[in-house]
Amino acid sequence: MIVEEIMKRDVTTLFPENTIADAIKLMADKKIRHIPIVNKDEGVIGLVSDRDIKDAAPSVFHWDEHKGELENPVKSIMTTNVITGHPLDFVEEISAVFYEHNISCLPITKDKKLVGIVTETDLLHTLVELTGAHQPGSQIEVKVPNKAGMLCEIASVISMRKANIQSVLVYPDQKDERYKILVVRIQTMNPIAVIEDLKKAGHHVLWPNLPGVSS
Repeated sequence: MIVEEIMKRDVTTLFPENTIADAIKLMADKKIRHIPIVNKDEGVIGLVSDRDIKDAAPSVFHWDEHKGELENPVKSIMTTNVITGHPLDFVEEISAVFYEHNISCLPITKDKKLVGIVTETDLLHTLVELTGAHQPGSQIEVKVPNKAGMLCEIASVISMRKANIQSVLVYPDQKDERYKILVVRIQTMNPIAVIEDLKKAGHHVLWPNLPGVSS
């Protein structure tokens, strides 16, 4: 999956000369937490977040004394070292960027112009869709040796029950690097028969660990 499939294309922006008050109103009206700051060529030159606004806004205890500060331009509080992505980047690649840089949004540019934005909420929604967690089904976790062909073996057992696989995730066993954990989501609300088949085939099912199911 690439970024252009999940990014928002209708991006709310401001110019550097707009005021902090403009940014506050825009965030409230649009119910957003990030505003890219662009120049006349639609290039991204900064980013203002709700945290930047909170840091810049006067304390409620001294509002009358400092409310004039809200008329300062957003360029006075914006982040200028903005990390951006491209529409053809892979979603997993930009997820790593979010993780490594601890950011919560990523403006997307093409030919030096802003064409979209991706937020952490967009990534969360994408994760739910990719894993099929929003659809009825059952999750089975199987510990397998870290070698070629194991996914094929697990899928073959599941296919014998005519169960449709909705998604597969793979992550390393934190306790033993010789193994990996396969997380398989199947389109059935009763996975007992599949679990029994997996165990009879010699596979180590971690979840669900159902009482009475043959080990």
